[in-house]
Amino acid sequence: MALALPQPNPPSSASPAQQRAWRQWQSAQSRAEHEQWGEAALGFEQAYAAHESSAYGLAAAHALIKAGRADLALRRTQALRARDARLTLAYTLESHALMERGQNEAAATCLLALPAEAPRAAVWWVSLGAALQRCHRLDDAIAAYMQSLALKMDDATVHFRLGMCFKDKGMKAEAAECVRTALALGLGSSELAARAQLVFLEREACRWSAAGEALATLRAAIARAPADRPAETMPFPHAVFVADPAEQLKVARLYALHVASRVQPLPRRTAKAHGGRLRIAYLSADFHQHATAQLMIQMLEAHDRSRFEVTLLSAGPDDASAMRARLQAASEHFVELRGLTHAAMAQRIREFGIDILVDAKGATYGTLMPVTAHRPAPLQVSWLGFPGTSGAAPMDYVDYFIGDPVTTPLDHAAHFSEKLAQMPLCYQPNDAKRALPAPSRRADWGAPEHGPLLAAFHQSYKISAAVFDSWCRILHAVPDATLWLLRWNTNVQAVLEAAARERGVDPARLAFVPMLPLEQHLSRLACADLYLDAWPCNAHTTAGEALWAGVPVLTWMGETFAQRVAPSLLNAVGLNELVRTSVADYEAEAIALAQDAPRRAALREHLIAQRGGRLFDGERFARDIEALYERMWARAVAGAPPEHLPAQ
Repeated sequence: MALALPQPNPPSSASPAQQRAWRQWQSAQSRAEHEQWGEAALGFEQAYAAHESSAYGLAAAHALIKAGRADLALRRTQALRARDARLTLAYTLESHALMERGQNEAAATCLLALPAEAPRAAVWWVSLGAALQRCHRLDDAIAAYMQSLALKMDDATVHFRLGMCFKDKGMKAEAAECVRTALALGLGSSELAARAQLVFLEREACRWSAAGEALATLRAAIARAPADRPAETMPFPHAVFVADPAEQLKVARLYALHVASRVQPLPRRTAKAHGGRLRIAYLSADFHQHATAQLMIQMLEAHDRSRFEVTLLSAGPDDASAMRARLQAASEHFVELRGLTHAAMAQRIREFGIDILVDAKGATYGTLMPVTAHRPAPLQVSWLGFPGTSGAAPMDYVDYFIGDPVTTPLDHAAHFSEKLAQMPLCYQPNDAKRALPAPSRRADWGAPEHGPLLAAFHQSYKISAAVFDSWCRILHAVPDATLWLLRWNTNVQAVLEAAARERGVDPARLAFVPMLPLEQHLSRLACADLYLDAWPCNAHTTAGEALWAGVPVLTWMGETFAQRVAPSLLNAVGLNELVRTSVADYEAEAIALAQDAPRRAALREHLIAQRGGRLFDGERFARDIEALYERMWARAVAGAPPEHLPAQ
């Protein structure tokens, strides 16, 4: 919702100070209209100094927030509140400044301190909803957004935010309806991103017909979009739903241009040999109990401190977990960036003198691409967090994409805007220190004791109609098999049971289980006979977990990064025989394996022996990625541009 600030009246018979304040306000307002927020803030402050009108003070606070000076904005709003305790906009703006600083609880407290008799406009309720949503107080946020809509029902942005609350509550179908309403009302420049979000929500809810229509609409809009103009898109849905790498690259580039258009890069710092250790920094919002952290942790612990100075740059929450403590111990410097603006994050990174900045987040939820767009380090690399290209190389803020010979073969270089840097075996690290699966029985998890147990513990968005059709054909061919699925959200079980019934499969042959902490998840997963992969986005972290648990993974390989991850993992454990190249081959192999208990037992023994192999060797991975960093740095120091670095 746009913030409507009060407009001061032009003075008729006013004092010289009031007339001077009016002229300064007019000049500052012109600056604000051109988004020159720093100059506008100075002008509004000068106007307020000349004549202490709340209109000038509120305009100054708003411009200071826009200029990235939330600290100064807080001083102004607090002074305005002290003068008039019922000035609703002062509370509203103060909450915005606090949220800019990551102080979301304080923002909600500030808004709730507004006296009961003060007016509460729709924008006040929206601000309260935003603060509560950021505090994950979702029911309270929903109530605030509803109050806002009662005052202004046609606010598209509020409908969208309401949808994101339902999304985070696991109510994906309800969230989709809110986003659809927002799109009908009009979201302006955010339409492409909202359409991508709608596709994702419909897929999470397994409403395949609606998802297909939404995806077709999104793809048509992307096809019409000029390739060289910034556009607010969401690259992730394309990376996991679309099997066309050229289209994925276009979407990523549109978004990378959008990010770059909103950033003023720092002065370029060139790579120079400095005689000390190579300074590597990993940037993410996922340094807590998260799949990315679970994969990275042993590699981080194994970095050679005599040659590398390792920094973790954390922009996410502190969940006080054992993983968070382990991450902090694994890094030489653990830097808390949460609450800073992207520009301030980039400045901190520059101050640390980082040589190679590794973005381990990419264009996923909570993206930090605006930080890399500031270009704080001489070399910047994309790795692990996002399953595809950043699209950012034309804007010169991501130099390399780290993959491997399977996920990023050199003949796929045209699919990436970055230069490809290949790990010798697999791009995905693993943690050999994680728990071994504790012995358990199927009955412990509510699964049938007899017949092949086919696990497909995917997030629900990976389950398309085509994937589910394939699984049902396998169930028809293996009458005693059970399909083991995650109850990923509130919608998925009922929808998939109905879909099975429509395909002639008894819904009782689908067994649903809740999400569990990692150690319990591994113990449960080890009870499966076979893991069935999905497409065009494979299991990534979960595929590695299945292999660790001794469960063979059956996949088929496509042309995009997201559909080549499981093949890379299987290659690393010497099981290329489980990589297929068509749906028909995949189904035939699944049926054969489901009916061949001795072969499955042999595959399990092979995988258990592989726990001591290279895929699960975080220390070896650290040596390999360090060698890759040194090759990148040597080129940069020599003044050579980034170039593809084949596996050695």
